[in-house]
Amino acid sequence: MAIVLAFSGGLDTSFCVPYLREKYTEEVFTVTVDTGASVEKEVLQARSRELGAKEHFHIDARTALYEDHLKFLIMGNVLRGGVYPLCVGAERVVQAREVVRIARQIGARAIAHGSTGAGNDQFRFDSVIQLLADDMDLITPIRDEGLTRQYTTAFLHERGFSVPEKTTQYSINDGLWGITIGGRETLDTIDPLPDEAYPNTVPPSKAPNSGITLHIQFEEGLPTALDGHTMEPVQLITELATIGANHGIGRDIHVGDTILGLKGRIGFEAPAPLILITAHRELEKLVLTKWQRYHKDQLSDFYGMLLHEGQHFDPVMRDIEAFLISSQHVVTGSVSVRLCKGMIAVQGCKSPYSMFDTGIATYGEETALWDGRDARSFCMLNGLQAYLAHKARSKQ
Repeated sequence: MAIVLAFSGGLDTSFCVPYLREKYTEEVFTVTVDTGASVEKEVLQARSRELGAKEHFHIDARTALYEDHLKFLIMGNVLRGGVYPLCVGAERVVQAREVVRIARQIGARAIAHGSTGAGNDQFRFDSVIQLLADDMDLITPIRDEGLTRQYTTAFLHERGFSVPEKTTQYSINDGLWGITIGGRETLDTIDPLPDEAYPNTVPPSKAPNSGITLHIQFEEGLPTALDGHTMEPVQLITELATIGANHGIGRDIHVGDTILGLKGRIGFEAPAPLILITAHRELEKLVLTKWQRYHKDQLSDFYGMLLHEGQHFDPVMRDIEAFLISSQHVVTGSVSVRLCKGMIAVQGCKSPYSMFDTGIATYGEETALWDGRDARSFCMLNGLQAYLAHKARSKQ
């Protein structure tokens, strides 16, 4: 019999390897599903072997992450609370799905993960595993036994395993769509994270004064080129992340509602999604009608909430994705954005589907389609319902 463990190489999953071997006296196989983490494959393999795993599997799922999830977050301009670009939620679906696939491949009896009982990841992993592997046992020692980081650190030290100092100070989730950061400061709502908590981005105050201007090309709502160079999505996102980090882009802290109903606070750095969503949203303003944008904003916010809460497999998600795809047929064009000392500013955009038609009218100046009398009549009709309501209620 065997147990398959979703393995990141961090403190919690490092603890799980020897713990599971000792408690269940079964072989433990580790699976790392690479969704953009910066830890090298060889380092994770060595760590897994050191901890006593029977075998380690490393799956590159960055393209699957983009195709199944990130492209819809771009189409929808999804920012939870208007701030947070869902750096983690989508990754967990892909990771859980691949872990189940490996478990089936080796004939495992159980799947394990290192989520706590107080966070969101437990729901994301559990919902996928329950759906795709309801015939396997699910083992979650950190959650089930209420283990603390101090306990798991001591457990590893007692058995001679190293624990890098940084893993006891901040919990880092590193992926293609950004990095989340948890630590002492995020347990309250008062203090900001210190500069050293952010692993990749330059502090905005130390970023180059000159800044940089980028030109991003979109085709049917998705980024296809950067500064005239056509790129595959994963490459483009990675390039934007590097450029943005060098200019202090993407740092922030989000306070929001957890799946449990608690309020939670998380730090993050996400240069690429914030640059892309800012540019994409501006292009949509140029080519979509106000009602397309209005209804799309409502559905996109709902879509992001469901994805965040581990509901990717609910059929309504496929319905919303179909709507998003339909809405993007004309979202093609180029957007110029300037990055400078932590700020993103759209410089301009153009599209063959632009509704900004100066041949018909120039806002605040002149028009070729109507005259003053038409405008006066429209003004009267536009305010008619409010006028009637005011008149009727003034009688009371």
